[in-house]
Amino acid sequence: QVRIVESGGAKVQPGGSLKLSCVVSARLLSSVAMGWYRQGPGTQRDWVATVNFGDGGTRYLNSVKGRFTISRDVDANAVYLQMNSLKPDDTGVYYCNGVPAVMPWGQGTRVTVSS
Repeated sequence: QVRIVESGGAKVQPGGSLKLSCVVSARLLSSVAMGWYRQGPGTQRDWVATVNFGDGGTRYLNSVKGRFTISRDVDANAVYLQMNSLKPDDTGVYYCNGVPAVMPWGQGTRVTVSS
């Protein structure tokens, strides 16, 4: 069974930066799109960003455009999310999955943006 492991979450002050990592146990095909999702306190899990594993094309939620950068490492079956200029609204548990999210969910990694 495919396993996803996310890491890199932490507590940071507003304006800070974090880089999240996600490693998938299965070989990801170039046709796959991978994404980051987040679930804020008391909210549903929402999509944040997508990267096409083949050509590296990206898409972003409007509220993170210009602040977040998604990338992938094809050889490592890994996906990353560089988050800059973090805001309190970015607080939540961040998950990685396919787009659409057809793989089993990992445990996520918690990001807290607070002074």
